[in-house]
Amino acid sequence: MAKRKELGRRDPATRRQAIMDAALAVFAAQGFVATKLDDVAEKAGVAKGTIYLHFKDKETLFEEIVRAAVAPVIARLESVVQLPDLPTEMVLGTMFELLRTQVLGTDRKLVLRLVLTEGPRFPRIAEFYHREVISRGMRLIGGLLRRAASRGELASPGIAEYPQLVIAPLLLAVVWDSMFARIEPLDFESLFAVHRSALLAGSRTGGTP
Repeated sequence: MAKRKELGRRDPATRRQAIMDAALAVFAAQGFVATKLDDVAEKAGVAKGTIYLHFKDKETLFEEIVRAAVAPVIARLESVVQLPDLPTEMVLGTMFELLRTQVLGTDRKLVLRLVLTEGPRFPRIAEFYHREVISRGMRLIGGLLRRAASRGELASPGIAEYPQLVIAPLLLAVVWDSMFARIEPLDFESLFAVHRSALLAGSRTGGTP
């Protein structure tokens, strides 16, 4: 009760963020379908009615969590990918380092894990994530690969047709981290470096991006 009173005195933006942080933790622990807004309210230290002041329903809450998690990462990717004079090797290295530190190294990986596990059962979640994240990312990477192909920087010109190949190690890393990390930890930094080397023609990439 004390926690709820304390949060009640905070500004609306702080309460909203507390609700989103709590919701992500509950979604990750229980799954989308099993999560109840009562559980989110309890973890956030607010009344259930307070959630409805900020979010229409559970799906809207999830969508806002995705937007908040993805927006800064996409913005940083756009700032790097759209620099025309940078070599593709450097762009990919920066991109993979960003994904490693700002996705795999944060709670953002929980969002991607939820989409992978819940998306097949809830098409609206998959469609929303594709619209807000996948399509934007594929446009960015597709443009980068076409530019790289025109410069002869790719190991195979066909790579430019499949921007999904660039992001594949991130999906592997999220799945591996959630299922096998305690049994056999995976060196994501080296994984991304080797993958970058495989994508590029004549790359001398070693074990570090």
